[in-house]
Amino acid sequence: MNSNSYAGRRVTVALAGLIAASSMIVVLAISGTGEGHAATDHQHNHGAVASAQSGKQRAFHDGMRKLWEQHVTWTRLAIVSFAGNLPDLPFTEQRLLGNQTDIGNAIKPFYGQAAGQKLTNLLKAHISDAVAILEAAKAGDTAKLAQAKAAWYANANQISDFLSAANPRNWPDASVRAMMKTHLDQTLSEAVDQLTGHYRAGIHEYDAIERHIIEMADTLSSGIVNQFPSRFR
Repeated sequence: MNSNSYAGRRVTVALAGLIAASSMIVVLAISGTGEGHAATDHQHNHGAVASAQSGKQRAFHDGMRKLWEQHVTWTRLAIVSFAGNLPDLPFTEQRLLGNQTDIGNAIKPFYGQAAGQKLTNLLKAHISDAVAILEAAKAGDTAKLAQAKAAWYANANQISDFLSAANPRNWPDASVRAMMKTHLDQTLSEAVDQLTGHYRAGIHEYDAIERHIIEMADTLSSGIVNQFPSRFR
């Protein structure tokens, strides 16, 4: 057995137990029947909402989508570069961290400079915690992997609590926590696929990640519009 095959098996064993609890969520997210109906419903709903939106609302809605799509895109590129030991990894990570600043800046006009900076800090911790997971998984260190995974999910709850506190009526804490957990579950599955050479599955997982993050971005943008309606007339 060559070293690459051994490393792949070691990573698979290390992660198998940790991702079992999240497998049901991932299966539901990527099930074929659900995808077709969800995509159709989303398109219809988006068309109905768009017709009723002001120009400012549409611009904000589309801008929020772009930021979060960039979040998952650059995350995927970082995972691929990390798994393949590619030389572009430092530059990809830098761009990914810049996206976290962009997301924090997007809420500053509504919640203030301090709130925007706090969200950026939480999101940058979200990225650094994910890197720790990748490093532990690639090394086959199950103890460090469990510790890094726990920190990552705890950080997701901090992000959820922060957002809910800013807009509790439109972003109930339980709902935001569920959205963030799904995002993490999906991203973890994507990373496992890439690290273990299941590239087709990883691409399929990314499709589910992209659909979910668009829904999450829409929840955030609509929540801000509902909270600050006079800013979008």
